[in-house]
Amino acid sequence: MSKDDLRIAVLMGTKDGAAFIEEQLQSLLEQSHPLVDLWISDDGSVDGTTAIIEAWKSRWRPKCRMTLVEGPRQGFAANFRSMIVDRRIEADCYAFCDQDDIWEPDRLESAIDWMRTQDAKIPLMFCSRTATMTETGSLVGHSPLFARPPTFRNALVQSIAGGNTILLNAAARNLLARACMRTGFVSHDWWAYLIVTAAGGIVRYDPRPLVRYRQHAANLVGANVSWKARVSRLGRLFKGEFAGWTDLNLDGLAVNRDLLTEDAMVCLDLFTRGRDGGLFRRLAGLRRSGVYRQTVSGNLGLYLAFVLGRI
Repeated sequence: MSKDDLRIAVLMGTKDGAAFIEEQLQSLLEQSHPLVDLWISDDGSVDGTTAIIEAWKSRWRPKCRMTLVEGPRQGFAANFRSMIVDRRIEADCYAFCDQDDIWEPDRLESAIDWMRTQDAKIPLMFCSRTATMTETGSLVGHSPLFARPPTFRNALVQSIAGGNTILLNAAARNLLARACMRTGFVSHDWWAYLIVTAAGGIVRYDPRPLVRYRQHAANLVGANVSWKARVSRLGRLFKGEFAGWTDLNLDGLAVNRDLLTEDAMVCLDLFTRGRDGGLFRRLAGLRRSGVYRQTVSGNLGLYLAFVLGRI
């Protein structure tokens, strides 16, 4: 099968996205990869979003099919989860999509080119950096460039890429759907990174910004492109917000333990036991687990937060 014969299912979550969704739909239509089924789960829009989507259905026919479904109306994470586990959605690869970004024309093709060099039986996940733009579309920066390997030991304490950059092969989507049938999650991007790496899958982090992320007041999760944004995230770390997220991730991994590799289970146990001990046990547990963040400053913050019980 040639790469042009591979069918990609793009899973888009929407909620009151009328202001920007047409730009995103246009960028999806202009993808260099030819076969794209677009599945849109609308989570209760009241601003005309669904009317725009319906009007786009005829324009989408050259790409393949566009399907609009009703979301669970329980927040963005539950909306994406509903698509991950939806048995009606069948394809060779699966991409997550937000309603207000702009994709570069080769965003999908770049991921497919890498995946074709790998064993399709192995869970594969592609992700990349993002460029950040203002509400009006002016470029203002990029997400951090990470150089350390994308592994389970990193995924335990850090999500390295936005869901809007992720593409999964069928093996990874099936793995993720199996895990999602058992539990919810903090965010679909972090959960995908955790499950794929925990099960021995391969993650490719592309340093090129293949998505333009629109930063505006309605975004649920902000871009990490400025020192102000990074300091804000560090503040949340020391307030213990990340500890709550980590609790949810660990609970999810616990009910999916049969999917984990032996190495991932050893790392997880060391990390989990270390969180519950005193100062020296915490330090020893973190060091022995090998868990890490992508930058020197991030690792310093990790160790300090771990010692203080904030993660």
